[in-house]
Amino acid sequence: MSEGKKMTSSRRHHLKSLILQIAATWLEQEATETAAAKEAHLAENCPAPNLSGDQASLVDICKKLSQAIDKIDEDRYDAEAKVNKSDKEIAELKLKVVELAGVKKPALKKVRMSADTMLQALLGGKHKVTMDLRSNLKQVKKEVKEEGNEAVGDWRKNIEDKADRKKMFETS
Repeated sequence: MSEGKKMTSSRRHHLKSLILQIAATWLEQEATETAAAKEAHLAENCPAPNLSGDQASLVDICKKLSQAIDKIDEDRYDAEAKVNKSDKEIAELKLKVVELAGVKKPALKKVRMSADTMLQALLGGKHKVTMDLRSNLKQVKKEVKEEGNEAVGDWRKNIEDKADRKKMFETS
């Protein structure tokens, strides 16, 4: 076994399977508990209606049921309004957290745009601004060196010139 691992892979898999089995039993227990709580709540708040009797008693039962439905709808609407309000507050708080943490600058994309189009985009379509940046540059003339051209020229001329120089030194 290496220094980083302190248990074998078979042991790790065995423990993982045990944890999953325990979690599965907990989920089953939770499901049975919620079903039992639901049954208890329905038995407490919604007793079985007594349908025996004449038409007047049935109409009275229907009125009571419609009133109960209206009350439940009001409660549902209130709960939904509270949830929406808290969702808005959560969104506002998230924005505040982002503001406090500092807004990260997104990576900028390269845009090929000339100076004229950039100024037109900034100032709007009304303003006609032309900015020729190249007109402000200095004009530089290239000077051609004559010495380089002579060396490239005809080799016989160079020899004749040197021969003339040699004669000058000999005569003096």
